[in-house]
Amino acid sequence: MAANILVVEDEPAIQELLTFNLQQAGHHTLNAASAEQAFGMLRETLPDLILLDWMLPGVSGIEFARRLKADAYTKAIPIIMLTARGEEQDKIVGFDTGADDYITKPFSPRELMARIKAVLRRRAPQMTDDPVETGGLRLDPSSHRVTAGGKPVELGPTEFRLLHFLMTHAERVHSRSQLLDQVWGNQVFVEDRTVDVHIRRLRRALEDTGHEFLIQTVRGSGYRFSEHA
Repeated sequence: MAANILVVEDEPAIQELLTFNLQQAGHHTLNAASAEQAFGMLRETLPDLILLDWMLPGVSGIEFARRLKADAYTKAIPIIMLTARGEEQDKIVGFDTGADDYITKPFSPRELMARIKAVLRRRAPQMTDDPVETGGLRLDPSSHRVTAGGKPVELGPTEFRLLHFLMTHAERVHSRSQLLDQVWGNQVFVEDRTVDVHIRRLRRALEDTGHEFLIQTVRGSGYRFSEHA
């Protein structure tokens, strides 16, 4: 599944190469040549993952990562550090700042894509094409099909994304605003109650097979996907 990836790299040739390979793999890219430029972009939209060069002009990649992880708005964004520094202590510093992975230059495009997929699978599973199955409900992102008890379930695109996010984050409670950010995107301005409308549609679609109970309301908090009552 296509992810929105912010590439923060000051060397034009490397940035161009990264962008080309990411787009060839089906991802969408945003490019920044400095931490300051990247901060400006993050005020407009939140990416699914950041590829971050350690050695940036001005604010370093390490300091940039620290600031991201200290801010509630950006701390959940996965970060892969890109650097020519391969010593163990440097890697420890990178991980201590909150980086999810660390790739030493030079690296192959295949290795980079594999690392990106692994980080997304771990930190943002709704951005992968891996099928997910819980409680007799199966969702396949690559074919855009949902089955319940082996029977097909017809969902609109928003209900599909909503179900995918809930299933890949089972047992966690999500507020309406969190679901709006994750499913609709932080640049879509809709009311919190819009979530309720789509939850009702999702439950209605699951009623025929008796799986509507998987979508639970947590009073005063939001919604949760769970096999348990």
